Amino acid sequence: MRLRHCGAHLFLVMPKIIFHCLDGERREIDASLGATVMETAIDNDIDGIVAECGGACACATCHSFVDPEWADRVPAMSDMEDAMLDSALDRDDRSRLMCQIEVTEALDGLEVIVADNEG
Repeated sequence: MRLRHCGAHLFLVMPKIIFHCLDGERREIDASLGATVMETAIDNDIDGIVAECGGACACATCHSFVDPEWADRVPAMSDMEDAMLDSALDRDDRSRLMCQIEVTEALDGLEVIVADNEG
């Protein structure tokens, strides 16, 4: 969490997650530290992130693609996530379950391409 001064005022600066939505819209969302990218998407009505299991890594309806420039900066994928992604539509090397990525300061500016999880 960063603080920014503006004159006599001090502002809390939250990490931003950038979602590239199914309709082509680009949305920059302020994310709470400790929340998951999935929770951030659900709280901000990002279409395509369904989250049927509520973040328990028991479905693949929060599947999305992490921008390749961020691939080395997100936490490593667990074996459980890898196995669950086998049921995702259009899985590729950028695929991740957004319930498995916790928002940290290091992820400020993370770009996520939302997958079609309702197809």
